[in-house]
Amino acid sequence: MDSFFALDHNMPLWYDYSVILKGHIDMQHRSTFTLDEEVAQFLLTKENKSAYINTLIRRDISQELEAAILKANIEEAEDAQYLEELSEWDNTLSDGEIG
Repeated sequence: MDSFFALDHNMPLWYDYSVILKGHIDMQHRSTFTLDEEVAQFLLTKENKSAYINTLIRRDISQELEAAILKANIEEAEDAQYLEELSEWDNTLSDGEIG
């Protein structure tokens, strides 16, 4: 596998790399994609290229999920009808409280 990542200066300024992207605990997906010269050079410095790429993608997934949740919370907070219905449910739930 090391020879696959060997730098050949006669190649164009992009490289196709096949890496394993772990999507599920028991599942792996082999992907081929193109990298710019600078990115390819940097990736060559990583011992476990697949793990490095997986870590970067998982971080992006987490950031996108966090942004989506924040957006949904903001939309929810600005929805007066939803907040009114939520308040009614709070009242319904408190009707059965023993206190």
